[in-house]
Amino acid sequence: MQSDNFKSYINLHLIVFIWGFTAILGALITINADALVWYRMIFAAVFLGAFLVYKKKPFRIPLKSFLKLIFVGLLIALHWIFFFKAIHVSNVSITLSVFSLGAFFASILEPLFYGRKVLWYEVFFGLIIIAGLALIMKVEINYLDGMLYALAAIILGVLFTLMNGKLIADHDPSVISFYEFLSGAFFISVYFLFQQKITVDFFVLTTNNWILILVLASVCTAYAFTASVKVMQKLTPYTVMLTTNLEPVYGIILAYFILGGKEKMSFEFYIGAIIIVLTVILNGVIKQYQKVKLKKDMSTL
Repeated sequence: MQSDNFKSYINLHLIVFIWGFTAILGALITINADALVWYRMIFAAVFLGAFLVYKKKPFRIPLKSFLKLIFVGLLIALHWIFFFKAIHVSNVSITLSVFSLGAFFASILEPLFYGRKVLWYEVFFGLIIIAGLALIMKVEINYLDGMLYALAAIILGVLFTLMNGKLIADHDPSVISFYEFLSGAFFISVYFLFQQKITVDFFVLTTNNWILILVLASVCTAYAFTASVKVMQKLTPYTVMLTTNLEPVYGIILAYFILGGKEKMSFEFYIGAIIIVLTVILNGVIKQYQKVKLKKDMSTL
């Protein structure tokens, strides 16, 4: 059992590392953000569809849930479009530092979705995160557009994550993602048709772009998702959450060494990023302490 947990923990770090690498691929792929997301969702749906067929899992899902998946698919598409747009107009480091605000927005929106009270320390940590982000914005004001795109992306990301949290309770995660990817691609396709962007040239990409898109859709999307679900069978939600918070760290470090000059930020940027990441991790530590304390209190009753 201990060996299985250790393997799952190593796999989880690999998954988070892959998620951090997603931003690098977004910077290296040289097509527009909306086209990139369309290709990503189409190919990810194909890979997941093949996985479902291989596992002989049913595609059937109730109509009410299907309609919800269509809406969530739209949110995911917009989230990724803003995410890659943020990378293209700024860089990976700026985008991922803003993404650390996700924990703060989740602390505000989660009580609305699940009917629990707002926790004072989550709001307090959120204010510290905002202070760290303010430090970054002060010294990197030339990347303001990228920060705003990243901010829109993370808010949408929190929204669809909370909605998926309810859907996953009743449906297979792979089936959920399959339909969400298809619906997201559908909405982008409709937009492209109105904008008359679907032309022969749209499908003419460089070999490098094709390779990177396929890696993004297969390894960073279809595989990473199914693998993240599998490790949750062995690891606690707290361990998964805490490790996932390392995504900006992995991404910023990878960007610094792979992309070079554009990713070399000011000293104040890294101070602000460290404040944000440490605050998010501390929030997770306190949550775990509260859970352990609650269990002890319950056991003494």
